[in-house]
Amino acid sequence: MSLPSTQRVAQFQRFGEPAKVLTDYPVPDPTTLSPNECLVKIEYAGVCHTDVHARDGDFSLKPTLPRIGGHEGVGRVVAIGDGTTSSPVNVGDRVGLKFLARACLKCEYCCRGFEVRCASASMHGFTVDGSFAEYAVAWADYVTPIPDSVHSAAVTPFLCAGVTVYRGLKLIDHQPGDWIAIPGAGGGLGHLAVQYAKHMGFRVIAIDSGEEKRDLCLSLGAEKWFDFRESGSNLVDDVIAATDGKGPHAALITAASAVSFTQASFYLRPGGILVGVGVPPGTFDIPFGVLIGKQLKIFGSALGSPQDTIEAIDYAVQGKVKCQYSVRPLEDLDSILTDLQRGDVAGRVVIKL
Repeated sequence: MSLPSTQRVAQFQRFGEPAKVLTDYPVPDPTTLSPNECLVKIEYAGVCHTDVHARDGDFSLKPTLPRIGGHEGVGRVVAIGDGTTSSPVNVGDRVGLKFLARACLKCEYCCRGFEVRCASASMHGFTVDGSFAEYAVAWADYVTPIPDSVHSAAVTPFLCAGVTVYRGLKLIDHQPGDWIAIPGAGGGLGHLAVQYAKHMGFRVIAIDSGEEKRDLCLSLGAEKWFDFRESGSNLVDDVIAATDGKGPHAALITAASAVSFTQASFYLRPGGILVGVGVPPGTFDIPFGVLIGKQLKIFGSALGSPQDTIEAIDYAVQGKVKCQYSVRPLEDLDSILTDLQRGDVAGRVVIKL
């Protein structure tokens, strides 16, 4: 296959500044690929709130600059490095790129399903170039095969947002009919979490703000809706009152808001489970009297394993979970990130490359 010599990319060059859209960036030379590397022609790339942190450099993990951003991408394999043996993918296969570009898959963390803690892990958009590009280098052992029955744009958000909330929900020991509160329910992660939770047997309380997000959450199966701006200081009491005066059994925090963690500790019923997947800056406060007195369980969950990703995408293949998304051009990246930072995006935004 003949490849162009240059491509369009969005590259972060200085923290706190918009990404530069470059139109003449070199396409990686297939002859320079290492064994087990592959070159993917990206069709669609998802935009995540983590990309806001990558731009601003306010995350605990900061990208090495300059760096092509993005960590959700779907495209076709156009080349595989010489010397690759037993490749799970072939040229022409449609695959997905995730936040984790690769991990050793052999260490204790990898074997226990915590690849994100692998000492040799590489991260798209942070330590290696990501999916805001027409061509991206990936690792054949770590890309995710994409089934033919799902559209590339529709499945792209499942490679980060989908697997992240799916893995978080799997951590919650629950019974059918248990209540779960989902702060950030109208966002990219949250609206997928509402659907997964419904199919796992939860009764869903959606917490977010704005009519568009309210309508989205209720249409996806949430039983209760609370606008945190309208409820204000009464949010905890409102959530408890909506769950027979006892509070929900669990909370999945998808919002990048520290106060959401604190509020959840107060409205969860005794023995409740709090799982955090949204990553706000700073810290949060939970009184020891609440934590210990209510015997709460608190988990942090980041991403998911390769198997989690396959399972999360299978819900999309079956039509059980659908991403609500809009498609924008690469040149709109800065305005998309601004909208995400303001909380003005309902669902997900996908960039067409």
